Amino acid sequence: MATIDLQKKSVKIVLEKKNLAAVTARVGLVLDITGSMRTLYKNGTVQKVVERILAIASQFDDDGLLDVWVYDNEFSRLKPVTERDFDGYVDRIILEDELVHKFGRNDEPPVMKDVLRKYLEEEPSKDPVYIVFINDGGCKKSIKPIIESSAKHPVFWQFVGIGNGNFDFLKKLDTMEGRIVDNANFLHVAEIDKISDDQLYNALLNEFPSWLLEAKQKGIVSLDQEEQESSRESEPKRQGFWGKLFGR
Repeated sequence: MATIDLQKKSVKIVLEKKNLAAVTARVGLVLDITGSMRTLYKNGTVQKVVERILAIASQFDDDGLLDVWVYDNEFSRLKPVTERDFDGYVDRIILEDELVHKFGRNDEPPVMKDVLRKYLEEEPSKDPVYIVFINDGGCKKSIKPIIESSAKHPVFWQFVGIGNGNFDFLKKLDTMEGRIVDNANFLHVAEIDKISDDQLYNALLNEFPSWLLEAKQKGIVSLDQEEQESSRESEPKRQGFWGKLFGR
């Protein structure tokens, strides 16, 4: 069985455990391509990350598309990756393309704004958006207002810190105030190539279910048809005048 099939199987088990099997969501991956990430691109680690997140997209997204961005002090919105063309994606689409800016310093806000532009302005949808944001440290604090302002939209940011960089700001995401819902989570994985698929998917999808539930309760994410019917059934029936008078 191909690796991607095993990863899809692992994702499916995690989704079932977390009651997410029936959820449809658009999935995006934002990859740090600053200078300190060079080795992870060259040795195939980032390619494996793309494949592992693609397995999530294949279960969440009807089209099985994984949208991809890379960023350093500039950013590129790349061609989406699918199961048909994931092999060698990082080499072909990123490393061998001279137009993709790479191995500079980090600047997160511009790419985050472009993520929101795509999903909220260019391609609005009733489906929630699940973003995996890979960073190897030193994330700018100026992302704070972007996270705060996007809390009212159906977008969940799952930040993943890899390596042993400075993640002090990202560690404070859960306690960030001033948001209608907690729309961001941080996961630190020192060696992402050594964590098992089951462990990775369990951790990546740890807070998404609670965000999704709260976002639906507050009208940020639309209820599906079954949920709408269930909600209507649970509403107390209004009594007419005579019903109230006689307690019926």
